[in-house]
Amino acid sequence: MRCSIAARHDTERCACFVTRGSRAWVGVAVLLAACVLLGWQLTHASAPAIRPELLDWQPALAFSQPWRAFSAVFVHYSAEHLIGNLAGVALAGVFGVVARVSTRMAWAWLAAWPLTHWGLLVKPELTHYGGLSGVVHAGVAIVIVYVLATGTRAQRLVGSAVLAGFCGKLLSESPWGAALRHPSGWDIAVAPIAHATGSLAGALCAGILLLLPAHQLKLAKLENHA
Repeated sequence: MRCSIAARHDTERCACFVTRGSRAWVGVAVLLAACVLLGWQLTHASAPAIRPELLDWQPALAFSQPWRAFSAVFVHYSAEHLIGNLAGVALAGVFGVVARVSTRMAWAWLAAWPLTHWGLLVKPELTHYGGLSGVVHAGVAIVIVYVLATGTRAQRLVGSAVLAGFCGKLLSESPWGAALRHPSGWDIAVAPIAHATGSLAGALCAGILLLLPAHQLKLAKLENHA
């Protein structure tokens, strides 16, 4: 009897922790991971393989082929690049679940996906871009904004610390500098500007969806805990 009661309490705690918003957030993370894996199969199949330049972001084709703002995440240039971004999106997914983000933040992440790559127009010398790191940074930025806007005092303190570290990382990459960097230990070039545009896109989308009338935000919180 005691075992059954304890098991029921554990189930209730898990159900309370995994909110509707958390499930939606994980759904976006899984969607992104699936796109990455599918893209790897499409671009690295023995035959016939799709050339990466048919899917990657290219500023010269931004307006004639706008779908590249979505398809850029399908392109990865090495196995290390692939694994790194899969790990990144998994961590972003966990971060959102721990923060118990609302369903709106999952929509914000989806909206930030193409905006991240449209932002790369500020760096036209980046003639080709593929990968998920920019969209992963968008997800992290969304969670930080959500925690700072809706969290308790203790949660906001933690969020502020995470924000400081996050901004320090972005600044250390000098996104205003060269379009590509070659970090030691990586077998590909990295585009710091994508991390910056992703972070800005995520923060912008989260802020817009949070700037709703108070009664709508209250309803969102009640919906999220349902």
